[in-house]
Amino acid sequence: MSILGLKKKQPKTFKVKVVTMDAEMEFSCEVKWKGKDLFDLVCRTVGLRETWFFGLRYTVKDTYAWLKQEKRVLDQEVPKDSPITFHFLAKFFPEKVEEELVQEITQHLFFLQVKKQILDEEIFCSPEASVLLASYAVQAKYGDYDPNFHKPGFLAQDELLPKRVLMQYQMTADMWEEKITAWYAEHRGIARDEAEMEYLKIAQDLEMYGVSYFAITQNKRDTDLLLGVDAQGLHIYNPNNKLNPNKSFPWSGIRNISYSEKEFTIKPLDKKKDVFKFYSSQLRVNKLILQLCIGNHDLFMRRRKVDSIEVQQMKAQAKEEKARKKMERQILAREKQMREEAERAKEEMERRLFQLQDEARLANEALLRSEETADLLAEKAQIAEEEAKLLAHKAAEAEQDRQRLEVTAMKTKEEKRLMEQKMREAEQLAVKLVEQSERRLKEADHLKQDLTEAKDAERRAKQKLLEITKTTYPLIAAYSAPPAPPEAADFSYDSASSRLDFKDSDMKRLSMEIERERLEYMEKSKHLQDQLKELKSEIESLKLEEQQQQQASMYSLPAEARGYVPEPAYIPHSNRNSAYMSQMAFFEEV
Repeated sequence: MSILGLKKKQPKTFKVKVVTMDAEMEFSCEVKWKGKDLFDLVCRTVGLRETWFFGLRYTVKDTYAWLKQEKRVLDQEVPKDSPITFHFLAKFFPEKVEEELVQEITQHLFFLQVKKQILDEEIFCSPEASVLLASYAVQAKYGDYDPNFHKPGFLAQDELLPKRVLMQYQMTADMWEEKITAWYAEHRGIARDEAEMEYLKIAQDLEMYGVSYFAITQNKRDTDLLLGVDAQGLHIYNPNNKLNPNKSFPWSGIRNISYSEKEFTIKPLDKKKDVFKFYSSQLRVNKLILQLCIGNHDLFMRRRKVDSIEVQQMKAQAKEEKARKKMERQILAREKQMREEAERAKEEMERRLFQLQDEARLANEALLRSEETADLLAEKAQIAEEEAKLLAHKAAEAEQDRQRLEVTAMKTKEEKRLMEQKMREAEQLAVKLVEQSERRLKEADHLKQDLTEAKDAERRAKQKLLEITKTTYPLIAAYSAPPAPPEAADFSYDSASSRLDFKDSDMKRLSMEIERERLEYMEKSKHLQDQLKELKSEIESLKLEEQQQQQASMYSLPAEARGYVPEPAYIPHSNRNSAYMSQMAFFEEV
């Protein structure tokens, strides 16, 4: 046999990559494997028992298809890639998730798929419901909200809201996070599976939940419509409105569904109603629609029957598992609470320990300060004792100085008394001199007045004598007497002149006596003024000496002993000083 004649051996296995909602798996499959073999392998790997909801989906040209379980994998229109990629997804959706989804893994896979469909806007969701669903998604991912751990910005990397909702409102990411966190904080105590179930319970009420849409035409005139297949039946929609169907065919009202190439026929259970026909673009789409209709109808009928033993066992196990997990969560919650209380007690003890350490440190510092204060007080006491001794010594010296000052003050008092006596005598002498001077002034005034009167009388007498002499003497000489000799006339005239001269000599003598008395008075006044000045200078010198002694005594005594120094006994009276000054002023005028 030649080498060229040898046939190439076919591989016995092929590579498959299965993508779930949270993982990717690769398998090596045998060529003869059917779709069921691969599907069961994936379910066992995932740990899924509720297999009737799921399927393996692959892409064919511009559409998708589900792997048939009764045919071999390689005999179907799967991609020729290596590895062949399949997506493990929910093919049928339950009517009531809380009653039908038993396993936790089933709930988790549905939660992830529905969440992705909402974020990809395959399922329409209002902004309010989107925020609420996002809060449950955050609870399922992060657990209970802890403000100390979940700081602002912890949701920055998570995709939680559809882009349509984000673009609908002019809100920042921080504002959206604040709204989601407000709801998230209220879900405290909810476990992950419970949060996912709450998410699905809200999502199942959305209009587009679990609906598979297909483009159809009602007739050959190509009137565009949409066919929706879900767990409750078939629905006809306008292309622009996927929320509200124009017509619905519930599974309970459908008698038969069939297709012939591109024509699809729905026969109602009520024969009086018209048969609804529509057309699809491809035969492959009709096969897919029929496959979904059969699967959803079978589940619809299955829900209305008694659960199989397998399902009952699964539900019982799930119930026991939930009870066990609930108990574990309660135990965990109690342990967590006890741990939190222990941590709080520990923190309280640590705080108390720190407080006691601070108090001990403060007490030690206070003790050190007290010891320092005691040493300082002892030193101050010693200094105070020395100061007391010094003050006692100074007090003794001050007492001696006080006694000496008292003796000096007594001497000063005696001297002051003598000076006051001299002062009084001088004042009396001054008063006498003033009286004498006043009397002398009065006598001088009288004498001046008498002198003035005498001068006036002399002047009048001279004038009268001259008048008489001029008028009478020639007549007497002519008629009564003989003519006298010239010598006689001269004699009479000389006698008159002698009388006048006598008057002049008396006045001169009187004036000389007045002048002499005035000079004597002036000399006495000058002598008295000199005596007064000398007495004044002595008094001033005594005052100055007394002030110096007082200042010296005040500086020599300490502050405590200065109160014992007596005040000077002599304080001149204001009236006496004024009288003395008036007398001095009078003598200065004289």
